[in-house]
Amino acid sequence: MIMEFPKLFTVGPVYVRKEVRDEMSKQMFSHRSKQYEELHSGLQAKLQKLLGTKNQVLYYTSSATGIWESCARNVVEKKALCCVNGEFSKKFADVIAANGKEVERLEKPIGHAILPEELDAALSKSNADSVSIVHNETSTGVMNPLSELVKVCKKHSVLTMVDVVSSVGGAPIYVDKDGIDVCLFSVQKCLAVPPGLACASVSQAAFERSSKAINKGYYFDMKVLEKFNLKNNTPATPPIPQMFALSKSLDLIFEEGLEAVWKRHKEVSDYVKKRCINDFGFKLFPDPKHASVTMSCIDTTTKGVNAKDLLAKMKEKKYIIGSGYGELKEKTFRVGNMGQVYMDDVKEMLDVMASILKG
Repeated sequence: MIMEFPKLFTVGPVYVRKEVRDEMSKQMFSHRSKQYEELHSGLQAKLQKLLGTKNQVLYYTSSATGIWESCARNVVEKKALCCVNGEFSKKFADVIAANGKEVERLEKPIGHAILPEELDAALSKSNADSVSIVHNETSTGVMNPLSELVKVCKKHSVLTMVDVVSSVGGAPIYVDKDGIDVCLFSVQKCLAVPPGLACASVSQAAFERSSKAINKGYYFDMKVLEKFNLKNNTPATPPIPQMFALSKSLDLIFEEGLEAVWKRHKEVSDYVKKRCINDFGFKLFPDPKHASVTMSCIDTTTKGVNAKDLLAKMKEKKYIIGSGYGELKEKTFRVGNMGQVYMDDVKEMLDVMASILKG
């Protein structure tokens, strides 16, 4: 399948297929109706299948940042150890601190993964009761070794709060097998749905922690969300159009086959990296051993190319690529292959980039 112009190779929001967009045009109904309960419960089953879990999946009418705040208020009792190796993992830590909880940071230089032995050493000296992890650090294109990190957390009996925003639907996630307590995400990346909805699977241990928490507010209280979720409902009005779209997008994923979708993401990502390095002389910014499979952060400085200028020329030809993030804005670009991006799409886009680089 070839996407229409302008062609999006961004890191979210991403290209949305027409079938998914069309779902959002359906007529509305009350969120207290039987129709809504059927939508809610049907989507719940699909999300549990996606995540490999029997845990409840809560719906948040917010971005995933809202679930960071929910984690801070419900899951962190006193102190969180935050794995920080990029801008989004740093923001997760900042949100927890902004909610009045103590934060200890395990920091790595940008472009490098958090390793299990490093987390093990940090937890051995820490009194943290919970750990925050960003699986796929979109600012630099690093994918942290999630299963191994969660295993370390289990060894130290701390609760895990895992952001899979830019990996779920594009890379393997095993909530129950790994024992993830809170697995949180929004829908505008590999799930390829317009933004406005976020979800989180929540373990019984996390709900128990929430039941003892104080000063949680209301909107992000996991126990309030759980009470309504058990009745196939939400405490406040949910984004029904996004729920329709997500349900359709998950149908498309399961139709292709979840493992086939994971394989496609890796193959397309590998092709982008190989071509940018071998054909263009660029360099992969992150450590290759821990490079993302849903995006590629490419360093253009090896060829003296200003990444910002290159992307502007690509945009003129209606190919939209993610810019470098923060201090890397003029040094790197980020090619997203999230959601409905196929090999033919990236081949065409990279051919255009090749013609621009040749002048």
